[in-house]
Formats: sequence, C-alpha cells, structure tokens
Amino acid sequence: MKLKTSTLLASISILLLACNSNKKLSNATKKSQIPTQEQVGVKNLTDEIAPVKAPFATIRFTKPVFPDAKVILDLTATALNTNRIQKAIDELSTKGGGTIIIPNGIWKTGRIQLKDNINLHLEDNAQLVFSGEIKDFLPVVFTRIEGIEVMSLGACIYANGATNIAITGNGKLVGPQKGSIRNNILTKDVIENVIDAKTPVAERIVDGSKQDWIFPPMFISPVNCKKVYIEGVSLSNTAFWNIVPIYCDNVIIRGVTVNSVGTPRGDGIDIDSSKNVLIEYCNLSTGDDCFTMKAGRAEDGIRVNKATENVVVRYCLALKGHGGITCGSETAGMIRNLYVHDCVFIDSGVGIRFKTRRNRGGGGENLTYERIRMNLDQTAIKWDMLGSSGSVGDLADRLPARAITPLTPKFEKITIKDIIIENCSNFIKVFGIPESPVNHLTIENATVNCGELFNAHDLRNAVFRNSTITSKDSTLFLLDSKNVLFDQIDFQTKNPVQLDIKGSLSDSIIVRSGKNIKNTKWFAQKQ
Repeated sequence: MKLKTSTLLASISILLLACNSNKKLSNATKKSQIPTQEQVGVKNLTDEIAPVKAPFATIRFTKPVFPDAKVILDLTATALNTNRIQKAIDELSTKGGGTIIIPNGIWKTGRIQLKDNINLHLEDNAQLVFSGEIKDFLPVVFTRIEGIEVMSLGACIYANGATNIAITGNGKLVGPQKGSIRNNILTKDVIENVIDAKTPVAERIVDGSKQDWIFPPMFISPVNCKKVYIEGVSLSNTAFWNIVPIYCDNVIIRGVTVNSVGTPRGDGIDIDSSKNVLIEYCNLSTGDDCFTMKAGRAEDGIRVNKATENVVVRYCLALKGHGGITCGSETAGMIRNLYVHDCVFIDSGVGIRFKTRRNRGGGGENLTYERIRMNLDQTAIKWDMLGSSGSVGDLADRLPARAITPLTPKFEKITIKDIIIENCSNFIKVFGIPESPVNHLTIENATVNCGELFNAHDLRNAVFRNSTITSKDSTLFLLDSKNVLFDQIDFQTKNPVQLDIKGSLSDSIIVRSGKNIKNTKWFAQKQ
C-alpha cells in the first residue's frame, strides 16, 4: 500500500517532533542529575565505599583492615613529639601493625614516617602542628618535587615502600609554622634549572646546607606505597602541595578538607604517577590547583616513565583555586584513564584545566568528565600547552612549529558532557601547539552562561553538540584548526553567532542545526 505524499510528510513530522520531545526530556533529566553544592563534598561522606563504575577497568576499592592493636600516645604540649610518635609507629609496625591514636589536644612534631600496616588516627579534637624548621625534616629522603626526583625534606607525613597505611579521623593537621622552611623556599627559579637531569638522584641533595634555598615539604606524600587510605582529616597552612601520592597503587582519599588559600603552589590533591586511585567527598580550597593529575617533568619524567592512570574523582567540591580539576603541567609519563563525575567547582579560576609545555613530554588521553556544575571567575574549559616565557623561554612562542620529539606533549581523546556552567568569563579556550594540536575532543549537553564564547588554536577533530550557550559574545574564533563541528547548539546571544577563521591550516569547520547563526560552514577552498 502506497502512502500519499502529504501523509508521509505528516508521519515524518510527527516522528521528528517525538524525537525532539524525547531529546528535550532526556536533556532535562540529565540536567536534573547534575549535583548542586549541597549534594557533594565532605558533609555527604558515606560510611561505605560505593562500587566504582568508570569507562575503563578499575580495581575494587575497599576500606583497609588493620590488626586490633591500638596505641594511644602520651604526648607533651611543651616540646616536639616527633620521637615519641615515630617510635610508636616503628614498634607497632614491627609487631604486625595496628592503630596509633593521636589524642585530643594540640601537639607539635617534625616529620613522621608511616610504616607497614599502620593507621595514624586523629581524634576529633586532636591537632598535629608541624615544625617550621628544616632540621626537623632531616635527614633528607627520596621524593619527587614538581615531577623531578630529588633527595629532599619529603613531606610532613611521609612513607616510602609501605603497604596498607592510613591516616584517619576528624582531627586537624597544621602545616609548618614560621621558621627556616618558609624563609628559604625556592622562588627565584624553576626546578629544572637548579636540578641537573644528568645528575644521579642520590646526589640531588637539597637540605639547605649547600644552597640558600630549599624545596618545602609537602604535607602528606607516600612514595612507592600500596594500599593507601586517607579519610576525614583537615589540612591547613601547608608550605607546598597538600596530598601527593607518588608512584603509588590502590589509593583512596575521601572526606578530606584542605585549606591552603594564600599559599603559592598550595595544590590540594596531586596524583603523581600513581594508579588505581579513588578520590571522593572532598572539599578543597587552595592557593593553586585543587584536584590535579601529574606524571613527571621533562627529561627526568621521561626517564622514570610512570603514568598516572585509572583515577576516579567523584562527589567532590572545589571551593577556591586556580583550577577545579587539572591535568598537568607535569605530564611526561602520561595521564590516562581519568574519570571525573558528579562534582561542583565554585569560585575556582578555571573549571576543567589542561596544562603542559613544550619539552614536558607525555600528555593526557582517555579523559572523561560528566555531570559537573561550575560557577567560575575565569574560563570554564581551558587547554594551555605553551606556558609562559618565564618558565620555558622562547618555547612559549607558538610559532614556529617545532620538530616532534619524545618530549613533545599531547592531549587527545577527551569527553566532557552533561555540565552546567552557571557563570564564567570564557566558555572554551584551546591553546594547543602547532606540532601537536589538541585532538579528538567531544563536548556535549552543556548549559553555559559566559562572557566570551570560543577561542581555539591548533584544535583537530572536535565536536560540540546539543548545548545551550548564553553569551555576551557572538564569535567562534578558530586558528589553524580542522574538522570542527558545532551541532545542535542554541546560541542565546544578542547578535547572530558567526565564524572567524584564521590560519592556512584551518579546514572543515561547520555549525549545523543550531539557532541564531549567521554563517554555518567554512572550508579551506573558500580562503
């Protein structure tokens, strides 16, 4: 039986209306599932760890189990308690492990080193206050600072090669006070200029005796450890990065509060060349990036060649910081298989941030972000692969394109979807590098309120789909970018949105099925 043309057209119209209605319903449902500030962070911490569902294979994350032995420390309020705490840890670990309890009160200490099967537990009103003097963090220990291996002060709470260790409880950790540490922090140069990558690691000793500077201690940093668990504690007044697992496997960080606002390089949680990591229900207010993935720096990072991989960040709250969730800028060993979901970033500078530099090496791939709410001071989603001349000299100049080497970084295979950006200065900035453009990017199902729309150079194979963007700006600017599609975008702008394309390498840029659009297609042959 043949249908009349009018009947066929009517049927198609009904089908299209149904599809559009289903799409609107689906988008509304997805939008309602994006959490608010009240639904994430420390106050929502669950007793048990829910199963992890990620777009890559993960281990089963479970709480650690320790022997029943418990030692309640007898501490003094008038002197450093380093030796008492360390002796208790050493002795209990030798006996098979258990829980070391820091009682209520304010207690001073130098560096503490965790050992196998030790849970360092802080009672609710306990405070461990760390010394500000270099001598209380000696002798030097093996660690990694900004992606380069050194022998240095390590961390306030340190471990190396330990298995099944934990820091728990609702007590407070307070970083180094005034003293020689804060008076001698390296600020006049970058680490690769003061540590020679050709020098054996054992000879890269930085203890302040042969230099007029030091690398300040991190706050909590286990190195080469397995089964690391951190829950409940609050950290403040750090001298440097706060929580930094280095070369670790099976790490769980949950219900942690960090406040390092005002501390230069005061990152919140840095995952450094570690794998199988779960971060959940944390509140971070920082002097630098909040949640950060790192994997080594330049030649030294390439030598080590350890990735940060299989990392899940969920139900977390970034309150202040340069970046809500950041990859880099140390990327040499690769950052791969990162899944960030159901998080809220408030008052951070940049929401989702990607950083690297020429000659940093590695990069990031297979990175997925979904169900994220942002209210930001600066750009919502940003790639910066050039850096500043102050750190990399003329390599910060975009042109000329450099030869590709093992130290050429890349970012590729990135998906960002189901996001609400309540406010930001710029929706998207992509500053790739000509020899290694940002590649294979998908951003979809976004509701955005921004000042400026879109500024990208050196971008390849990108799709921006099914989004509503309210902006004061009406220009999509692309430089030397190729195969870029804007599909089903509702541009709520005063003037119709138009393409501004520059660069001899630009090609195949299309705006399709959108609203409030002036010109919709651009191909190289039109130039």
